Amino acid sequence: MSDQPISRFPVATLEDVPTDIRDYVLAIQEKSGFVPNVFLALAHRPDECRAFMNYHDTLMDGDSGLTKAEREMIVVATSAANQCLYCVVSHGAILRIRAKDPLLADQVAVNYRKANISDRQRAMLDYAMKVALCSEDIEDADFAPLREHGFTQDDIWDIGAVAAFFAMSNRLANMASMRPNDEFYGLGR
Repeated sequence: MSDQPISRFPVATLEDVPTDIRDYVLAIQEKSGFVPNVFLALAHRPDECRAFMNYHDTLMDGDSGLTKAEREMIVVATSAANQCLYCVVSHGAILRIRAKDPLLADQVAVNYRKANISDRQRAMLDYAMKVALCSEDIEDADFAPLREHGFTQDDIWDIGAVAAFFAMSNRLANMASMRPNDEFYGLGR
């Protein structure tokens, strides 16, 4: 276990957070075997933590034409482009588990264009990267390749929403110098 700080900002302890946040984090701990540092780093601002968790869960676990693994691909690719160590490491672990592929997350993080993914997923990630890095340049023509691969209007929204949410998350994690848990590195390998 690292002795490096979790964040540049205050870090909550489970004993100090409101009951609803504590219950949420304990449920994750039960499932994963550890408390992801992001929750302790965000919990020092409970209202923001709740809003973050609610939107995260809606995007990543809600109904969508995208698989959960595809949503994680978006997070890993865009987080790598945004140089967010925390999100690449933590969501890379989740991607390995959800895709049942120990190599995919590393491929997507380094260069999704050379990763072992489908043409459909490549089109999805091309669009997600544009949302994450230069959303001001998005135009109607950007939707054509997605539609050609069968993405619906709702799917296209979901791709953009995941990329946009994690662009914000990446910036918060980088600003705080949030450290990924050591446990993430070995998951799904």
